[in-house]
Amino acid sequence: MYVGPVSGDVHAYSRRLHASLSSPDRSVLILVDPAARALEVVTGSVVRRSLPDDAVRLAVAGMQSSFTGGDLVGGIKHGVGQLADAARQPQSLHEK
Repeated sequence: MYVGPVSGDVHAYSRRLHASLSSPDRSVLILVDPAARALEVVTGSVVRRSLPDDAVRLAVAGMQSSFTGGDLVGGIKHGVGQLADAARQPQSLHEK
């Protein structure tokens, strides 16, 4: 989690931060720059196996909604919870 100012391009900045983590392949970086109204989520290659892009987009939408309402902490808390729940759900190999 990074909350603070971003210098330059948000996407490139978040990628650099993610790459600097001790285990980027197994990590998720959530970047929030409240002043610039920027939000970016970067997932590592191992994480993407259990956390689909659709789940990330849904969490981002929820966070943005909370941020628009002025609730930075609640939005972050909700987004992290959504990402964790989505990553824990086992992949179903059959239909019910």
